Amino acid sequence: MQRHATPRKLSRAIQAALLSLTLTATFITDASAAESALNSPATRSYQIPAGPLGRSLVNVAAGAGIALSFDPALTEGRSNPALTGNYTVREALHRLLTESELELVAKTDGSYTLRKAAPAPVTSQQTEAATTLAEVEVAASAELPGDRPKAYAGGQVARGGRVGVLGDKDAMDTPFSITAYTQQLIQDQQASTLADVIANEPSMRSTNPRGGRFDQFSIRGFRLVNSEVAMNGLFGLVPTYSTPVEGAERVEILKGPNALLNGMAPSGAVGGTVNMVTKRATDEPVTQLTASYGNEAQGGVHLDVGRRFGADHQFGARVNLVHQDGDTSFSDQTLERSLATLGLDFRGERLRLSGDLQHQERRGTAPMERVRILPGAAIPDADKIDSNFAQDWTYANSRDTMASARGEFDLTENITTYAAFGARRGQYDFMRINPVEVNSAGNFSARADKFLREENAVSGEAGIRAANFTTGPIRHQLNLGVNMLKFEFGNARLRGATISSNIYNPVDRPEPVITLSDSVPRTGETELTSVALTDTLSWLDDRFQLTLGARQQRAVVKSYAENGTKTSEYDKNALTPAVALLVKANDRVSLYGNYIEALSQGPTAPLGAENEGQVFAPSKTRQVEAGIKFDGGRIASTLSIFRIEEPSGFTNAATNVFGVDGEQRNTGMEWNVFGAPTANTRVLGGLMWLDGELTKTRDGAFDGNTAIGVARLNANLGGEWDTPFLPGLTLTARVIYTSDQYLDQANTQEIPDWTRVDIGARYVFTQGDKTVTLRANVDNLFDKRYWESATEFGMSFGAPRTAIVSATIDF
Repeated sequence: MQRHATPRKLSRAIQAALLSLTLTATFITDASAAESALNSPATRSYQIPAGPLGRSLVNVAAGAGIALSFDPALTEGRSNPALTGNYTVREALHRLLTESELELVAKTDGSYTLRKAAPAPVTSQQTEAATTLAEVEVAASAELPGDRPKAYAGGQVARGGRVGVLGDKDAMDTPFSITAYTQQLIQDQQASTLADVIANEPSMRSTNPRGGRFDQFSIRGFRLVNSEVAMNGLFGLVPTYSTPVEGAERVEILKGPNALLNGMAPSGAVGGTVNMVTKRATDEPVTQLTASYGNEAQGGVHLDVGRRFGADHQFGARVNLVHQDGDTSFSDQTLERSLATLGLDFRGERLRLSGDLQHQERRGTAPMERVRILPGAAIPDADKIDSNFAQDWTYANSRDTMASARGEFDLTENITTYAAFGARRGQYDFMRINPVEVNSAGNFSARADKFLREENAVSGEAGIRAANFTTGPIRHQLNLGVNMLKFEFGNARLRGATISSNIYNPVDRPEPVITLSDSVPRTGETELTSVALTDTLSWLDDRFQLTLGARQQRAVVKSYAENGTKTSEYDKNALTPAVALLVKANDRVSLYGNYIEALSQGPTAPLGAENEGQVFAPSKTRQVEAGIKFDGGRIASTLSIFRIEEPSGFTNAATNVFGVDGEQRNTGMEWNVFGAPTANTRVLGGLMWLDGELTKTRDGAFDGNTAIGVARLNANLGGEWDTPFLPGLTLTARVIYTSDQYLDQANTQEIPDWTRVDIGARYVFTQGDKTVTLRANVDNLFDKRYWESATEFGMSFGAPRTAIVSATIDF
């Protein structure tokens, strides 16, 4: 097995990006052709989201070869409506300007500019018509029942998202902290997994190596696993080990415990949950083909097709097909990935139906693993790790298949019933070596581990919502709902001989012969059921909104030995209440506060613990939060403070026994900002200050210490700039910072803080009647080597410099 330095071979990717940007210059025409382009009857395909008007106009004009210049003050604070479909250039510009009170004006030199549209003269017929009821025109873009909240200025974040049983809500009307990242952000950042998207979120961090077998995160300082990621509101449906995002319309992050809103998540969702919203066919046809190349030598292709059918476009279908294959940015590591998604929907006058199918297969070699060091050992120097310390015969293969359906029916104008159901099957095959008991010199010994796992999940919910029910001056929005999740899994495992190596200088070892039967016995079963009742009371024109509710939950968890013998079982019930208040000080400012709980399924003793596999009883988590939200039209911000208290578990270093001992109390402050401060800039970022304190530990041994893996400060700042010197070109940059983290409860072992810088560019132009978007992104620009996170299971090594370029054609 050839060992070599962590890849720095960016020349091919950078040359490809520069070549692509250079070639685009040949498509820029001079002003003499502008008039013919503007008046051409030929149509072009457009996929322009709602966003800053100035940027959208410049992109369309540049793509058509039209010389357009104007005073940026004219478009400051103005947004364009979304534009999707085939239009002539003149039609496209006209539709973008529809709501702006601006008009396009020709100049004597053949170029164009903007000016305020003059009000039309009032005719005698209009004067007469003013005394009669005006005709109402319903636009095709009007919001329909079931439509998602629209994108905010800048297009990177939506105005709101799904808040569990409360349904889709505008963020300014939500007494909780929520951020919904859009398809536009996912595509512009060339994200392929959920881990790529949450890199934008200061309240979240990845806690497993990016080149590892699986993705795992922290949110508000608590662990978040993929089983706590919902798909269209249902848990248990996303792949357990890596969640793709090419088929996602939105990635919604709801921070804080939320048992009332979403029901009990399989692992509790103490710090919050993530909801994946799948793509649906839009009113205009979508046909996009993306080809990508990046990392060391990994190519990819992504086809996205959407159509609506029927006399009123009531039927829709959206298909996404993805395939990637090649070397990753980690040495000696490859990844082959295939994804197919199908989204179907029906939009009737009173009935709405939707369904999804998804299949993903991943085959990877030499996956990175967490590193566990010996108690008292020095933290390994990440700067000295030049190569992947996994053996090249280790691998991680997975296959997940999911199907789901959802329906809503309006019994009356204000009463809606709903139901949803989904199922998933997962099959996993791993050969791994976990570097454990690593000493100060980087030496470790570990046993090769052949591991098979199978999962079957069934999830569903049903309920009824009643809106605009009044008692005197108070308006009510009631919801009564039930949900369930049944999750069965089986593990089969066989260990080989002990292998010694070093994380600084990996030693090639021969692949062990481990024979393991393909038959995987059932080893665990979880059944979660609940019923919830909520009422949102509003008064004084919705200036005051009080949400009250409670959920009765039942958790039944069983464990089995490989021979089928039941080894443990518990059956617990709990009531989890919540209260939340939102006060709209004015149209731009909302104040909110909440008290909410979560019921967490008890932890399982981890791999390597003396009591490995032991399942503990459920526990309650409580949160108190208060905050203020601001919507400036072009830029929005949320500031919140919170406290979350959860019983904590850890592995005793002396006995190697995992147990629930003490409490973790996370007190924090979050600040988020997003939007488009000017017509040609966008900003996305924020910070989280967090104090993760241990309390009620055994004999007070660790009281007052900082919890494992809780960074005092996380900060993100991302920006985009539409350049004036080359219309259609956008430059991007992002800085991510995480302060130091402790690896043990005694606070004697600590990984240092780290900063990562990412950059990117994209160029939009037209070739014939096609819109082409070229993208180039480089993450970890300076090839920083660092320990990204610390958990009770070990440390995660950060991803090396990673570059990717792509071209997207809209047909």
